[in-house]
Amino acid sequence: MKWNSEDIKVIIPIGGEATRLRPLTLETSKAAVRLLNRPLIEFSIYELARQGIKEFIFGVKGYVNYRSLFDLFKEGIGFSARYKIKPRVHFKYQPRVDSIGNADSVRINMDYYRIEDITMVIQGDNIFKIDVKKLVDYHVDKKAMMTIVLKPWDNVEEFGVADVDKDMRIRRFVEKPKRKEDAPSNLINTGIYVLSPEIGSIFKNDDLVKMREEGKLDFGKDIIPYLIEKGYLVYGYVTDDLWFDVGTPDRYLDAMETLLKTLKDSEIGGKRIDSSRRIFVQGTSSDSIRRRNIIISKYKKGRLKIEGNALIGRHCQIGNNVYFQDSSIDNFSIVKNQVRVIRSSIMDRAYIGDNVSIEGSIVGRHVEIRDNSKVLNSVIADDVVIGENSEIVNSRIYPHRTINAGSKLHDTILT
Repeated sequence: MKWNSEDIKVIIPIGGEATRLRPLTLETSKAAVRLLNRPLIEFSIYELARQGIKEFIFGVKGYVNYRSLFDLFKEGIGFSARYKIKPRVHFKYQPRVDSIGNADSVRINMDYYRIEDITMVIQGDNIFKIDVKKLVDYHVDKKAMMTIVLKPWDNVEEFGVADVDKDMRIRRFVEKPKRKEDAPSNLINTGIYVLSPEIGSIFKNDDLVKMREEGKLDFGKDIIPYLIEKGYLVYGYVTDDLWFDVGTPDRYLDAMETLLKTLKDSEIGGKRIDSSRRIFVQGTSSDSIRRRNIIISKYKKGRLKIEGNALIGRHCQIGNNVYFQDSSIDNFSIVKNQVRVIRSSIMDRAYIGDNVSIEGSIVGRHVEIRDNSKVLNSVIADDVVIGENSEIVNSRIYPHRTINAGSKLHDTILT
């Protein structure tokens, strides 16, 4: 079977409420949550688009998912221009039909868009590197109905784990084994799938129609076990490349730290301000370059100390005696004096007052943290105001809240 990258369709089912990433996802689709100053899903789309894939379908369910992704990407013109992709990529969206699982989303879109080509399925909260040619060639050579990208992993308890034979044909999945000893291997399901065109007709058979009527059409729980049981060829493809499931705040920070260390300079974006360190300041306009030059001057004079790796977005204003370590600060943020930011992500248009300490935390968009406050191992959603002299530890604060000055919140969820 001959194939071209331009013919491959990519479907991205995005239908859940992403409760594990709350409160960041209360008003924003998980795929659109900011990471290193761009939407999370943009890393994966770019990885595939740079290898020649031109058509992406967002399998969106619900208002928040649709609004977030359509407002960001529209038809793909802006994305293509930003990454200089010619001819441009095309983004399409699931029609207003509610899916009952990620496989149902794929079924709906394959039918609606009359897809008769090899289809890739990726997840909205994954970041990965993959060689598409090797993966699809493997799928075609195996004559597989479905190929599942597997990855060696230590903490298998949170994932589906594959039981494979010596030819890498998958015999079964153990979904989230309770103990590591119960897992048949250390190969987890990454949620990256390659599907042959014939899968479309399988979706229409009586068994799957009945399954859908019973409210069950998820790949991991329903479709993969069904295909294996019925004797269809389901193969595993093992990758050692970068892969992250950014499904929780801890994994979000792990991904941020790893990407800061490992992405090519061109993929991070911005000017590298120290040839021996991975420290980047973004911006291309004359105004943002002026701001960047101020930051560079402070760094060279020791008024801004940075250890590890860091990304600073466009039009940021950084005060004196500021310390950053392995962190990201997005566009138009203001960071005052004597501030410490360690292994944290501060999204755009934040205001961080004097003598504030932020560690192991995610700070949402348009957040204000006033003087002498401390935020430790916490997630602060968009448009929150934290009064001066406050202490937020192991807590989650939902959007649009105001925290009174002097508050002490430990192990608290403020909805």
